[in-house]
Amino acid sequence: MASSKEYLDFILEQLSELNGITYKTMMGEFIIYYQGKIVGGIYDNRFLIKPVKSAVMYMPAASYELPYDGAKEMLLVENVDSKEYLTKLFHAIYDELPLPTPKKRK
Repeated sequence: MASSKEYLDFILEQLSELNGITYKTMMGEFIIYYQGKIVGGIYDNRFLIKPVKSAVMYMPAASYELPYDGAKEMLLVENVDSKEYLTKLFHAIYDELPLPTPKKRK
């Protein structure tokens, strides 16, 4: 099941206090970036983030879920109604997120 544009818009509004939030559409789902780094994405209208140590510490009760078959587990963000919570979460995990890999030129 693909994610809805309405849910994406809701999450983007919740993240509106952060500078540098972008997204890309990928096969009916949405990859979320923060200042050029992949944070996670929206899969089946669920907001999932990379399970870096700081995210696990920030959300100790979060469940691990698969974004799609064959993918690595990610953390489900359940408190999406709080802009303050999401802003603090993104600040907490940013330094630990990997830098994007450069694309190879042909």
